[in-house]
Amino acid sequence: MNVPINSPLEAGGIIYNVTIKVEGAIANEWLVWMMNEHIPAIMRTKCFTHFKVVKLIDVDESEGPTYAIQYSANDKTAYKRYMTTYAADMNRLLMQKWGQQLVLFETAMQVIH
Repeated sequence: MNVPINSPLEAGGIIYNVTIKVEGAIANEWLVWMMNEHIPAIMRTKCFTHFKVVKLIDVDESEGPTYAIQYSANDKTAYKRYMTTYAADMNRLLMQKWGQQLVLFETAMQVIH
C-alpha cells in the first residue's frame, strides 16, 4: 500500500505523548503557560524536532478539558536522552506550578510508517 507519510517523522522516529486532564478553572491559564513557557523549555533541550498540542474530543469535560502534547524525536537515542537528562526536572516544574489541578500520563510510541 503506497500511502504518503504526512508527518515530520520517518519510520523509527519516536512520539513522546503527554496526556493531561486539566481542571476547568485553570485550563486557559495552563494552556498559555504550556505554550509560552513549558513547551519551549522542552524544545530547547534539542531532544525533539517538533511538537503538536491537541485537545481530546468526545470525552467527559465536566471536570475540565483533556489535552495531549506530542513531541517528535528522530530516534530512540534522542528520546532516551530527554528522559534521563531532562524529564524529571520538567515534570517537577509542571507539578510545582499546577499540582493537584491536573492529572497526566505519558506514553512513547515508535513510528512504523
